[in-house]
Amino acid sequence: MSTSHDDDHDHDRDHGGVAPAGSVEASSDSPPRDVFRIQGMDCAEEIAVLKRELGPLVGGEEHLGFDVLNGKMLVRASAKAVSVAEIERAVAVTGMTASPWISEKGGRPARRDARTLPVMLSGVGTLVGFAIHVWAAGGPLGALGSEGMGIAAGPPILARVAYATAIVAGLWLVFPKALFALRRLRPDMNLLMVIAVAGALAIDEWFEAATVTLLFSVSLALESWSVARARRAVESLAAMAPTRARVRRGGIDEEIAPEDVAVGDAVVVRAGERFAVDGEVLEGSGDVNQAPITGESVPVAKAPGSEVFAGAINGDAVLVVRATKPAGESMLARIASLVADAQSRRGPSEQWVERFAAWYTPAILASSALIACVPPLLSGAEWQPWVYRALVLLVIGCPCSLVISTPVSIVAAIASAARHGVLVKGGRFIEIPATLRAIALDKTGTLTEGRPRVVEVVPLAEHDERELLERAFALEARSTHPLARAIVEHSRAQGITAAPAEAVEIIPGKGATALFGGKPYWLGSHRYLEERGQESSALHERLAELEVTGCSVVVIGNDEHVCGLIALRDGIREESVRAIRALREAGVSHVAMLTGDNPGTAAIVAKETDVDTVLAQLLPADKVTAIEKLVESHGAVAMVGDGVNDAPALARATLGIAMGAAGSDVALETADVALMNDDLGKVAWLVQHSRRALTIIRQNIAFSLVTKAVFVVLALAGVSSLWLAIAADMGASLLVTLNGLRLLSDPRSAP
Repeated sequence: MSTSHDDDHDHDRDHGGVAPAGSVEASSDSPPRDVFRIQGMDCAEEIAVLKRELGPLVGGEEHLGFDVLNGKMLVRASAKAVSVAEIERAVAVTGMTASPWISEKGGRPARRDARTLPVMLSGVGTLVGFAIHVWAAGGPLGALGSEGMGIAAGPPILARVAYATAIVAGLWLVFPKALFALRRLRPDMNLLMVIAVAGALAIDEWFEAATVTLLFSVSLALESWSVARARRAVESLAAMAPTRARVRRGGIDEEIAPEDVAVGDAVVVRAGERFAVDGEVLEGSGDVNQAPITGESVPVAKAPGSEVFAGAINGDAVLVVRATKPAGESMLARIASLVADAQSRRGPSEQWVERFAAWYTPAILASSALIACVPPLLSGAEWQPWVYRALVLLVIGCPCSLVISTPVSIVAAIASAARHGVLVKGGRFIEIPATLRAIALDKTGTLTEGRPRVVEVVPLAEHDERELLERAFALEARSTHPLARAIVEHSRAQGITAAPAEAVEIIPGKGATALFGGKPYWLGSHRYLEERGQESSALHERLAELEVTGCSVVVIGNDEHVCGLIALRDGIREESVRAIRALREAGVSHVAMLTGDNPGTAAIVAKETDVDTVLAQLLPADKVTAIEKLVESHGAVAMVGDGVNDAPALARATLGIAMGAAGSDVALETADVALMNDDLGKVAWLVQHSRRALTIIRQNIAFSLVTKAVFVVLALAGVSSLWLAIAADMGASLLVTLNGLRLLSDPRSAP
């Protein structure tokens, strides 16, 4: 762009060697070379196992990618050469199974839950065994009281066969993982359950062994269900696009699959239908509900030349749209893909749970061994009661509810935010907003509309207004800068056209030079005028008068004199004041405005929007420095900008938030959070949503730990039983799962 008067849009605001905000492993990975479906991968614990086992095989964990929602594992092109068979064998060692990912056109393979049949068999076996046991013992109390009294007094052979069937079915998917954990000396919940069941059988507690197996398998099925529930929430995003598109070819309309729509095809969208692809309106005008993409509650007017998105709902008019992207690359498809990928990027809470479980599980195993052995060996107590208490401790010590408490909440929070037009890149970034105490806002396009308009033209040095606009038009003709567009639009409205200038040279952060009519001219900011040494005292006063009214001033001149000034003003967004007020109500104590514009304009915008701090005339590097100072003084700081030109500052902030990302592919990549429309109010909403998510996560962790602590005490006192312990653990797992899934509900009801 040839204009650099307002550094909110300067040329040298590319990444400049600074990693974009939100740069994480997944975003920098090379494309996948092989994709596998992993049966049995339902949570972060399985992902950690696969990383440890497959990392050395492919040359490092960084060459692997995981999508737990879809049970998918990616082997990057950067990985060491390894065959599919080797991957399958390595995964099989962990107790999981791998197979090449085969997807039908336009979709993915249906995931059949392998846990359903084993759970059903385990349930039937337990009920049949108990029925036979009750019949043989003369009643329920007799059956329950006969166990642990010796083989002769135990359940009859038919009951044992039924119980054994229940145990084998319930542990069918658990035992391979438990064996792997034992071989690697990394005890996990699978190993704890297998030991507990084996111990119960050793002391002739057949009913309790079968019940523990059944309840544990049900608990794992609930975990799988919660993952599927969250997965369906993500899939519902992509499902918003229709399955058929009406394409006009040769004057004839025909319906085809969206995947068959080619870029450039004319797609006819009737009233009330959803758009199948991203495109540009060719014919027709009317309102479009694009809430599925941007979260906007009010329909947006569309006319020829307007951009539309797949999944948006057409209003009352028939629109003909030129497809600009393949269906698989639409904004909706990319949002769904990014949300699905986000769940694998763990937040602080998930990482804490993983670290806690790493020592918690071995500690439970060691404590159970001590409880089983120490009292009988030291005091001569009977073995059976203490072994039983140790088994109860093993069961209640299972970290199942603790392990699933956080991932389910994170995935639900990310999916819910996406449905409201807020794209969050991972678990870490759904938690950070809750801790924000300061927010830095870009001015142009964030606090203001980003659409400046020419308000005054001041010709100088015997030039008239037409001559000045002709020169400005020529220098700005090829620029995409907002100020340049405003000058070009104003010139055209005045009936002025001119050939683009020649030999245009950008001066980053300052302006541009070019040849017009064979003569050198320059165009730039007040600062550039000062650097050139062509500013007189009278001109300085005139510039100050314009700037104090909130105008951005473009100066045009040549080597001999200043030709004139063009003053432009950018209007304040209607929602800016409300958004900043909402931020303060949400607990953000400091709001700063960072801009490359002149101090006068910045001061007026700051006064109207009630920000706390104003920093003007900032180069990209200056904005990074400003963010660093805010981080030092306030801790967690968010930067809100356009996601492209503010990349260095977005990267340096604790949280980078891109505004209006629906119109920019780059914005989706550069920020940690992308607001799909230009609604600044969504930032305060995100803070509240994040706090709600963090509250639920902490509730789940606390509830899981308290439940376990209570039953540990009951186990040591000899009050609890095996089946009661596993029932409590299953209940805790169900409660934390349902609590986490509350985040899928309308988050506007959040406290």
